[in-house]
Amino acid sequence: MKLCWIDVRAITTGKQAVLEEALHQRVDGIVAADPADLVGLPPTVKKVLFPNTGAAVPADLSDVDVVVTRPGTAGVAEAAAANPGVEFGRFVEITDRPTLDEACVAARDERWSLLLFRDPTKIPLEIVLAAADGATGSIITAVADVAEAEIVFGVLEHGSDGVLMAPAKVGDATALKAAALARPSTLDLVELRVTGTTHVGMGERACVDTCSHFREDEGILVGSHSKGMILCVSETHPLPYMPTRPFRVNAGAIHSYTVSGEGRTNYLSELTTGGKVLAVDVKGQTRLVTVGRVKIESRPLLSIDAVADDGRTVNLILQDDWHVRVLGPGGSVLNSTELKPGDVVLGYLPTADRHVGYPIDEFCLEK
Repeated sequence: MKLCWIDVRAITTGKQAVLEEALHQRVDGIVAADPADLVGLPPTVKKVLFPNTGAAVPADLSDVDVVVTRPGTAGVAEAAAANPGVEFGRFVEITDRPTLDEACVAARDERWSLLLFRDPTKIPLEIVLAAADGATGSIITAVADVAEAEIVFGVLEHGSDGVLMAPAKVGDATALKAAALARPSTLDLVELRVTGTTHVGMGERACVDTCSHFREDEGILVGSHSKGMILCVSETHPLPYMPTRPFRVNAGAIHSYTVSGEGRTNYLSELTTGGKVLAVDVKGQTRLVTVGRVKIESRPLLSIDAVADDGRTVNLILQDDWHVRVLGPGGSVLNSTELKPGDVVLGYLPTADRHVGYPIDEFCLEK
């Protein structure tokens, strides 16, 4: 779980509204320069004192959980001795190689290290994260906005332990918390038994080219109906006559649904460059990947019908070609044109109906 710290030091108007929103969203920490701003905050939030430049650490830290200090901050030793229950951390502003080295030391040695990177590149953060691998402390990275926070959360596929952000307006704390929680979970995949296949003629199919390499047991979920999808494998496995394209899933007809994250579905025809789609492996483990492009071309189409053990039916229409494949139990790769009644494929059976891609509890008949 990524940590969200909200910085209220520079807020002059509307501070109470920002605090109320942050607490309602259950952010992990409130950062203030004045201990008075931390008085009365509930025990569910970490109260972080970050004194301004030149200010000393006060002796009374009764309303403080963490103190972040700058180089040369006065009163640190005395405050630490007088407040054994308070944790201390170090702030480092990274502007060059020496300060980067200092940040690496802090990340390895300190309980809390608060880092501010002045250059837009994320390479220095990558270096710090690599240097601190295995350390028990937490790295909090200062960010300008939610968009930067999303990037910081994913650096080196691990990301910073948390971020510090100063909200520009009410609503920013909510968006930050949503970004921190936007981690795909595990889906309950089921075995579906093929009941038949039908050649349905020409139509447009979509190849989804992503900015990521798929694993051999990984693909995306595709189906004609929102309540039933089949796991289509990527072109990671060798094929005759053509090279592998491990970033691609030959996914299905353009009307088909796929899952794009946060439980939302999209039509394949809606996916665009820079969008997201959910990659799913045979164990149901998921991750969001970025769409690089979608190739829509006219091709012969094949309709696959399957049924779950509880009687729910699933349909998938995809390109009618031997090299278009789906996944079965244990990661078996099945050529779609060779599927026959009784064959078992992996799928997903959402329970909610959909309105503009969002799950909704209403009556909806798809056939």
